[in-house]
Amino acid sequence: MTTLVPRAGTRPPGRDPRTAARRRERLTALGMVSPAVLLLLVFFVIPVVLAFALAFTSARLISPTPAHFVGLRNFTLLFQDPVFFRSLLNTAVFAAVVVPVQAGLALALALLVNTKVGGTNFFRTVYFVPVVTSMVVISIVWMFLYQKTGLVNHLIDTFSLGHLHGPDWLNDPSTALPAIIFMSVWQGVGFHMVIWLSGLQTIPADLHEAAAIDGADRWARFRHVTWPGLRATRTFVLITITIDALRLFTQVNVMTQGGPLDSTTTVVYQAVHTGYDQQQTAYASAISLVFFVLVLAVSLIQRFLTREKD
Repeated sequence: MTTLVPRAGTRPPGRDPRTAARRRERLTALGMVSPAVLLLLVFFVIPVVLAFALAFTSARLISPTPAHFVGLRNFTLLFQDPVFFRSLLNTAVFAAVVVPVQAGLALALALLVNTKVGGTNFFRTVYFVPVVTSMVVISIVWMFLYQKTGLVNHLIDTFSLGHLHGPDWLNDPSTALPAIIFMSVWQGVGFHMVIWLSGLQTIPADLHEAAAIDGADRWARFRHVTWPGLRATRTFVLITITIDALRLFTQVNVMTQGGPLDSTTTVVYQAVHTGYDQQQTAYASAISLVFFVLVLAVSLIQRFLTREKD
């Protein structure tokens, strides 16, 4: 009987120090990633899967009857619900106004504070203050401003020398949504101003100097140098503003609770109101599922329209 003796310079399989080091690295990486993965599973993946599954059941938030599969009944009821279509319309109007107005104002402010004049840091701070303030606090303050005897109507009365009198902004169906739109644009314009400003500062100054030497005026330099240089920035701004606009909830919940006469009800507000206040969990899940598909479609269309064309 012969005994195998390892040759000099060789190690038995499984005892290579490089293999052990790689194993320790993998275990360390797994330990560092585990908390984030666990949080994602608990607070994102499981709720999303549950929402999709509950949309096809009869689940209620508190009910002695166990949930059972109902097929597409919730979606059938949803597409016959006039409140849902009013919510879709309000959400679409809000996004159609807020996205271009807020992006345009933010770009104008970014161009102003990007100039090399004194006081720009002060104005950058002033424009950004509403962003760092809680939306709940801002909504409460603007509720007082929009009252019948509030500051907004007082200014209208003063500057019109008493000829014009403002309405009760949040209690009038024709003015409630425009009032929320104005406040939302004011609150979010500072954040996107900073995004535009970061994009402006990535454009080399040499390009502007060369265009000026060639005789280009301010508009020509903006059109042929600045705007093309902001391609990636404007894609990001467009998508983030659109998603923020489509998930409008806090302002409506604090200022109007969807009223008056559903004139400010949005899709997200209807889903939350239906799921928690009315305890119709399955119906709220169906609303959320339809809303997810709509937001995904809008984002894909925006991404397709703003793609780089070689």
